[in-house]
Amino acid sequence: MYDAVADDYCYPGTTVLKNKLDIRASAELAAFEAEVSDARADEELPAGDLDFEHLKAVHRHLFQDVYDWAGEPRTVRISKGESTFCFPENIEREAKRLFTKLKNENFLQDLSPTEFARKSAEFLATLNVIHAFREGNGRTQLSFFLLLADQAGHTIDLDALDPDAFLHAMIASFDSDEAPLTAAIQGLIADDDPRDSA
Repeated sequence: MYDAVADDYCYPGTTVLKNKLDIRASAELAAFEAEVSDARADEELPAGDLDFEHLKAVHRHLFQDVYDWAGEPRTVRISKGESTFCFPENIEREAKRLFTKLKNENFLQDLSPTEFARKSAEFLATLNVIHAFREGNGRTQLSFFLLLADQAGHTIDLDALDPDAFLHAMIASFDSDEAPLTAAIQGLIADDDPRDSA
């Protein structure tokens, strides 16, 4: 559950996000959101240029059945626990900086699995700090990561994903410790690359 300041995304007097089905119970909304976004994730994800517009298209695809604002950057300040995410007025600027860096690094292509894990962990850690959307950032980040890995020529084994461990690795990366996230990503890479001596 996010903490938000002056949150017009929620029904008045609640922390339940306004949604297309007008679900007013948070547990019911969470279940519905998970079900439909999982189903959308199994579909072909939108094509794009691995830029911020592409990220927004992925979010829109995943959450189009739940929220009217799917694919739109948030307009409120949010935090989780003691972690405060990028202020909304800075999202576009910070996203542009991050995705320009990704493009300049050739979208992490031609890297060994070890180097890809390290660089993609760095990318995901920053993307998570930006936290572009009011809800659905984790699912969107994972889906975008799969697109990035595929374009970079790495096979990701989602059956090897431990959601709790990955979440804790993301939390650690928020505090500038990207080692657990790098290790988690390395454990998902299923390709056998002779360039990788690790």
